[in-house]
Amino acid sequence: MPREQLNAAALDTLFREARTHNVWQAGEVSDIDIEAIYALMKFGPTSANCCPARFVWVRSDAAKARLQPFLDASNVEKTRAAPVTVIVAHDLEFFDQLPRLFPHDQTARSWFAGQPEKIQTTAFRNGTLQGAYLMMAARALGFDCGPMSGFDNAALDAEYFKGTSLRSNFLVNIGHGDASKLFPRSPRLDFVDANRVE
Repeated sequence: MPREQLNAAALDTLFREARTHNVWQAGEVSDIDIEAIYALMKFGPTSANCCPARFVWVRSDAAKARLQPFLDASNVEKTRAAPVTVIVAHDLEFFDQLPRLFPHDQTARSWFAGQPEKIQTTAFRNGTLQGAYLMMAARALGFDCGPMSGFDNAALDAEYFKGTSLRSNFLVNIGHGDASKLFPRSPRLDFVDANRVE
């Protein structure tokens, strides 16, 4: 039986009316909210269910101060004001979890072990997907998002992930945005500009 299509309001929340926010209303993203966002996003698909994304939720004033030196100047104030900033990272040793995450094929770890290029490509691709699922989950639960790539990845990794197999990808501010501060939505490509059906 076909799945029921989401109604127009849900599609607006996730896509048509959703915007990237840079100005934030007062309020917090609680531990319960954070766990609810993760509990929803974790069901997004990844290849071989590899789930390489790892998330650091930067929320306190002290944590924001630790993050600030790695941000581009244009991202400092919006990040300071956001209720929480998520460092979306990926684990280059994700394949060690495959016996648990892909239990029906216990050889899955061997598909990656000792193959650094395949590891990097798989971790980055699927970790990026999971970062997108994180934003969709946050939107579905009533939050706004402000994804950012303006920061020093190498310096941030040295601060947060030194001696580990984690590498940063991008940042996402999450909270309730101030819609009055939004500028008009930028254009998107039309179907004919971005698609070819064969």
